[in-house]
Amino acid sequence: MDTLVAPQRIRRIVLVAFPDVQLLDVSGPSEVFSLAGRAAPGAYAIELVSIGGEPVRASSGLTLLAQSSTVACRGAIDTLVVAGGLGARDAARDERLVSWIRLAARRSRRVSAVCTGAFLLARAGLLDGRRATTHWAACDALQRNYPSIDVQSDPIFVRDGNVYTSAGVTAGIDLSLALVEEDLGRRAALDVARALVLFVRRPGGQAQFSAGLAGQAAERPSLRDLQDWIADNLEQDLSVTALAARSFMSPRNFARVFGREVGVTPAAYVESVRIERARILLETTALALEEVAARSGFGTPETLRRSFARRLRVSPSEYRSRFTAAPVAPPPAPAENVTPIRRAAR
Repeated sequence: MDTLVAPQRIRRIVLVAFPDVQLLDVSGPSEVFSLAGRAAPGAYAIELVSIGGEPVRASSGLTLLAQSSTVACRGAIDTLVVAGGLGARDAARDERLVSWIRLAARRSRRVSAVCTGAFLLARAGLLDGRRATTHWAACDALQRNYPSIDVQSDPIFVRDGNVYTSAGVTAGIDLSLALVEEDLGRRAALDVARALVLFVRRPGGQAQFSAGLAGQAAERPSLRDLQDWIADNLEQDLSVTALAARSFMSPRNFARVFGREVGVTPAAYVESVRIERARILLETTALALEEVAARSGFGTPETLRRSFARRLRVSPSEYRSRFTAAPVAPPPAPAENVTPIRRAAR
């Protein structure tokens, strides 16, 4: 990874941890900002804080040593990062911590939460009236407990104003890479992703898990067989009427049974599978959009664009550009007193 021009100012990153925190929710963002800071010396200063400045035992059993206490953490903050984990629910009931987060957010340029850290932001009132996400298994609980939040269970991270939330665990790395891109540019984010040996840097609109996983929810063998057939025949007529006929049901009964067992309407499921196929084609081939639309069953590029805009909030062309990395070149000789990050072999 090339060494970048030093930034004009140091961005202070404050990571918040608590007992039973998910270790990767802390270490993932920390590594992203640390690697970016090596390439652009002086870009970031990273600080881990906890209540009382006490060591924090993560859910994995490892212990994190906080650099500061919440009380001692004063002054302007560039990016506040609240981790998640098994202890997030208990932490959200700690009024000392929640009050500190609420006040710290006022002196932060941007506020973020990884995974179930969203519950702490919600408890602090920072997500009221905003779009947000969290780990897919906790989305229903977040929506139920905080109905004023527009909880979105699909994206791996969501930005609403200066507040960012991410899906579970590794999605915190994707969110941190997006923040680095905001600060230092796309090249820096891609280089950090390569250094971490990530296959790609995922955009926020990408789904938390594939449409195929949803198909595992079907109990009836006939529906599971139908889902397999759908994946292999995306260019066919996949309307409710056509699928119901193939399942030997009335359209009304088919839609009811499918929705109950799979959890989404037949139309939504078909669109999800088609989007997933289009994503794979955009990521792994240089096919024109017309051919991608045809092979994924959308028919026309315009239909493909509308579905991407609605589901992923990004155009197919932009999605492809975010997944296209420049060829890896040998790193230049390091400058004096600078240790650049080396490009990771892929």
